[in-house]
Amino acid sequence: MPTSKNITKFSVALLLVAGFLAGCSQRQANLPPAPQVATPVTGNASTLPGYKVQVGDMLHVRLYLNPELNEEVVVRPDGMISTAIAEDVMAYNRSPSEISATLRQKYRTLLADPQISVIVHTFAPNRVYVAGEVGSPGEFITVGPNLTVSQAVARAGGVKLSASRDNIFILRRGEGDKPEALAVDYMAVISGKNPAADVRLAQYDVVYVPRTGVYEAYTFWNQFVQQFVPVNWGFTYNINPSNN
Repeated sequence: MPTSKNITKFSVALLLVAGFLAGCSQRQANLPPAPQVATPVTGNASTLPGYKVQVGDMLHVRLYLNPELNEEVVVRPDGMISTAIAEDVMAYNRSPSEISATLRQKYRTLLADPQISVIVHTFAPNRVYVAGEVGSPGEFITVGPNLTVSQAVARAGGVKLSASRDNIFILRRGEGDKPEALAVDYMAVISGKNPAADVRLAQYDVVYVPRTGVYEAYTFWNQFVQQFVPVNWGFTYNINPSNN
């Protein structure tokens, strides 16, 4: 038979779940209604930031007056490119026009008036990682803008019930390849309170979703307590035949 103590715990749990659902519905009621026809705006070319060359990009170096010197070069892991005329030119995080200007200076040692343009031929794929309490942790590759935190979590199958949504953080390699942890206000994003908190990830970022303390306690209970002291929520009946 279930004890009165167990029934009380179960009732409290039901009240907590009901309160949580009521709170969710109240938060949703405060959101503005979505328009019936979606009109996404990606931004005009004049308002979007200029592209910065990344490691792994394939660049086409073109010389209009000297086409025999045309080349395709890949941005090396150290951020440099090398051509037949210019060695070790920094390309990482620079615009194609900035790289063209540097190459023109270097090519003047050979050519009187080098007319050079740099075109990004192919873009290196962006790689981010999601680990921890998500449905499908792993590496996620995209071409174009990097994923945001919410997009990366969605790509990983969403957070589990055991996830600590308040404590999600980003692991990023900073200057000098030193790792740093960055806080993420994931709850503000999924509740709609602050959509701007959905920050865009950098190349090779790791989004980590930790467990809740409650789930850690449940795991301890399940692994180390319940297997030795099982809780019986069912009903048992003992039928003792009478002796005639």
